[in-house]
Amino acid sequence: MDCVKSAARLKGSLCPWLLFYTIWLSTIQDVEALEMKPELNHISSLSVLASPPSSGLFDPIEISPAALPHYPIPGESSPPMYPTFPATYDPSLTGRCPVNFSALSNIMDKTASDCFVPLADLVGNVICCPQFSSLLRIFRGYYSTTSNKLVLPNATANDCFSDIISILASRRANSSIPAICSIKPSNLTGGSCPVNDVAIFEKMVNTSKLLDSCSNIDQLKECCRPTCQPAIMEAALKISGGPALISDYKNTIGGPNQIEALNDCKEVVYTWLSRVLSMDTANTAFRLLSSCKVNKVCPLDFKQPSEVIKACRNVAAPSPSCCSSLNTYIAGIQKQMLITNKQAIICATVFGSILQKGGVMTNVYDLCDVDLKDFSLQAYGQQGCLLRSYPADVVYDNTTGFSFTCDLNDNIAAPWPSSSSAASLSFCAPEMSLPALPTSETLGNTGYRCGVEFLVPIFSFFVSTTLLRKG
Repeated sequence: MDCVKSAARLKGSLCPWLLFYTIWLSTIQDVEALEMKPELNHISSLSVLASPPSSGLFDPIEISPAALPHYPIPGESSPPMYPTFPATYDPSLTGRCPVNFSALSNIMDKTASDCFVPLADLVGNVICCPQFSSLLRIFRGYYSTTSNKLVLPNATANDCFSDIISILASRRANSSIPAICSIKPSNLTGGSCPVNDVAIFEKMVNTSKLLDSCSNIDQLKECCRPTCQPAIMEAALKISGGPALISDYKNTIGGPNQIEALNDCKEVVYTWLSRVLSMDTANTAFRLLSSCKVNKVCPLDFKQPSEVIKACRNVAAPSPSCCSSLNTYIAGIQKQMLITNKQAIICATVFGSILQKGGVMTNVYDLCDVDLKDFSLQAYGQQGCLLRSYPADVVYDNTTGFSFTCDLNDNIAAPWPSSSSAASLSFCAPEMSLPALPTSETLGNTGYRCGVEFLVPIFSFFVSTTLLRKG
């Protein structure tokens, strides 16, 4: 799985991926194709950057611009090759949610962008769902400022949840967010947590300690040497029944219900934090805490790789049949979603362990040139994108459209697991660290800003991926 070498020549890591080319492919209409003259910015080899690979597994399907829909926006010109978007609209609300949504406009906009219609499935695990969960916590906190209750009644929760989804959809977010993220109106209620009153909460909990621990989280330390997470757990234990809860869990059959109560109380703690912190500070904290959880597991679904095991079980040297089978399998899992650099390491380890259990003992990642970015969504099978392990957002502007930050664009080999690495993998152990990022010495002094030279390859890939999914 060779990669275009010029892809590593990045000065910084921000690449506008322009994934919104997949937005309206389900409807076939016309779109204007205007002449586009790329603006070069220290590009060392335009022919390499602009040309797709001459051969390989991932050759894209060529799509005529006429196959893309055209949605004119009054008063705005269409950028070259851009499918324009329908305007936002005024949502139809229930009128029964006692919250001033205009006060939440900024956080709603951020969530709508992070859950943008065609991207929500692809970035749900890492971007959309963590941001949507954060929005609901902040919503509960804002509601508590007038109600003095840290949760919503069931009927109110249903109405407010419906209004939230309607507002997000009116701002181009995917209306299927609840299904994508497995979140229900009950997430706005207190569930089985016995405390929901602000005054009672503040009497039971050391709020000064909680606020000190979570108001300014160190993103470099929190996931490995946490301060906020233990403070949240301590507060949740206090309001849920204290240490007796854990003792009861160990000694009774009904333990899972009590653990559910503890988790519900953690959400009440999040609500209180949302009440006292600014929305931006709370959102930053909640997204960081979510990233600590998200980066502990591989979100990809690995079907039994029988063909790969059969082709690679007895190889000791590069084998065309083994590598072809391996590449075909990986090409399938690539289409599931975008993942982070840390998730890619875990996924490579998990998949390698599956192969080892099937009898593949040789490092086929090395034999077949499998890289970390091969486990995430690809363009041409050559330009992989691994999201950063820190919280990321989908950003929209009128020049580049929708974009987000990718990491580890160099060809970093996927780690083949040792006999015990799958069970003991930790990013917090002193000896464990992410592979080094490319340096100026390895890349040379010439860099460029990822721009027009990548528009056509990425556009073609996502068109082909969408059509293949429909087929």
